[in-house]
Amino acid sequence: MQVFHTESKIIITCNKRLSPYLQQEVEALGFTPTRVFQTGVELKGTITDTIALNLNLRCASQVLYLLKSFDAEDPQQLYDELVKIEWETLIDFAGYFSVSSNVNNEHIRTPLFANVKVKDAIADRIKSVKGIRPDSGADAHKTLVHLYWQEDKADIFLDTSGETLAKHSYRKIPGKAPMLEALATSTIMATRWDGQSNFINPMCGSGTLAIEAALLATDKHPGLFRMNYGFMHILGYDEQEFFTERRKLKDKAKKTVDFKIIATDISEDAVNIAQNNAKTAGVEHLIDFHVCDFAETPVPEGGGVVMFNPEYGERLGVHTKLEITYKRIGDYLKKDCLGYSGYVFTGNPDLAKKIGLRPSRRIEFYNGKLDCRLFEYELYEGSKREPKEE
Repeated sequence: MQVFHTESKIIITCNKRLSPYLQQEVEALGFTPTRVFQTGVELKGTITDTIALNLNLRCASQVLYLLKSFDAEDPQQLYDELVKIEWETLIDFAGYFSVSSNVNNEHIRTPLFANVKVKDAIADRIKSVKGIRPDSGADAHKTLVHLYWQEDKADIFLDTSGETLAKHSYRKIPGKAPMLEALATSTIMATRWDGQSNFINPMCGSGTLAIEAALLATDKHPGLFRMNYGFMHILGYDEQEFFTERRKLKDKAKKTVDFKIIATDISEDAVNIAQNNAKTAGVEHLIDFHVCDFAETPVPEGGGVVMFNPEYGERLGVHTKLEITYKRIGDYLKKDCLGYSGYVFTGNPDLAKKIGLRPSRRIEFYNGKLDCRLFEYELYEGSKREPKEE
């Protein structure tokens, strides 16, 4: 099977509500999506195409290449169809592979059983041709196969990513309750920040928002921080394709910006963590870090975006301390940030009301399983626009 040069369906998955931003990225790379759904984007391409997708995408989780679609009512039919695939041309008989799955079938009580049937089919096929069974297990650093089986319809994919793309590999010290990198990028994209004006991030925590802003502004992509992907362990892989794409990323990345990116936190430990993460990402020199109360965060002239990701507290039963904090956020935005666009990302709508400003937009996200909103505030006098849900 010449998957590196054979076009098939590619599914790029993402966390729920991130697909509009993933679609923007995919189209910017010159691909045309054939379908956009709540947790991903579909397009046509080869395994070689997935190399560029894996290295460039910021909002994605996995890039899956379809090998075969078929009917399977029960585990035996699943096995019978999978053993027909020429796995010996895809997986080294002396290599290692792992299986993941998304299964909804009446005969399957646990996805682990479906995974075992896939592993058996692959190993049995390779042994019948090569005389040796390849090793398999849970390690996601080698060849990966993904089963999507819903009722009597099954799709089998090569997972060309391996470890999730949603983590951008620079955050060695996560800090307290960190925002996933893919989510941070998507929220920044949702602000419509132009990447050429100031970006202010009070209450920065582990620095993810400020770092992602710096990466966006310098056109620096996650592929520069990672040297292992699922596509590298598929037979027929040409490492020159990877290094060529990676060189393109290095060549186009900018080293400086002519505006301010400012990140502050009242916790010295948090700022130290953020600085270390920024250093790993190669953008420490682009971000001004300060240890201070958020209300003392400097706001330079020229406008831009001010973005908060404060604590949410419990959704039911608002804490008095956080009520005061959210009110102070509103006061800071009104008093010190005129001429900017203000944003507050939170999973607690009751606390958001304490900000005391009318949002011009409420943009829907999930942080894990928590239903969240990114509230936008136009920080100039006389704004009477009604909020829009997006």
